[in-house]
Amino acid sequence: MNNEKSEFLGTAFRAAMLAGDIILSKLGKLSRENIDVKQASDFVTSVDRESELIIIETIRKKFPGHRFLAEESLREVEDANYRWIIDPLDGTTNYIHGYPVFSLSIALEFNGEIILGVIFDPLSDEIFTAETGKGAFLNGKPVRISTLTDLTDSLLATGFPFRKRDLIDPYLKLFKNIFNRVSDIRRAGSAALDLAYVASGRCEGFFEIGLGPWDIAAGSLLIKEAGGIVTDFGGGNDFLLTGNIVAAAPAIHGEILKEVKAVFQGAIDR
Repeated sequence: MNNEKSEFLGTAFRAAMLAGDIILSKLGKLSRENIDVKQASDFVTSVDRESELIIIETIRKKFPGHRFLAEESLREVEDANYRWIIDPLDGTTNYIHGYPVFSLSIALEFNGEIILGVIFDPLSDEIFTAETGKGAFLNGKPVRISTLTDLTDSLLATGFPFRKRDLIDPYLKLFKNIFNRVSDIRRAGSAALDLAYVASGRCEGFFEIGLGPWDIAAGSLLIKEAGGIVTDFGGGNDFLLTGNIVAAAPAIHGEILKEVKAVFQGAIDR
């Protein structure tokens, strides 16, 4: 299994580099004809599709029997031991506007468990990687979760629930309650990068509602391998199904989860 895992990581790394080249080469060159609206405030571009295609082709060439769950194209649900979960461009709205916060995310699931995660920020040339039981890394160097123990000193990250606008009122209540207890909160627009930053100790925690599995699969493993905790809003492990996630340093996670439960218990399933 160890040799297989290394082969998996090498393939994911190559796919990320190729997709990153596409993303950078098209930055600032999109026309309106290259942009489609999936739903309100949710866009897909020709770059998302090109990036996804090269990632899938690169992986499929090496592992033809594997399945894929990719944001823009494939929803393969047939039985398979291995399934790749891909976000080819996380932060598409930022990318369209030239706002320099976006990334791509590649995860590998084995029998329902995430065993590999890669998040690549092509602008800063930072690649975050993790494999089960091997730790988390940034450009090949080990990273660990923040050691802060006081929520008051913490920097958190979040995102606005543009796919769950019916929950904006409780979300804003939660935001206010947490904001009044922490050092500050960031909303940069790429959940994958937010999770990578939690894993590398750049911020202490992250919470968001209504994400897709492709947004959080790789980042969730990064955080766990870096020594952090990841749960859904009920404190369980169904964040990939619900899209509702709390991820943080161990000493901080429980405090964030208390605030989440105080607002959302009963408002959503978990």
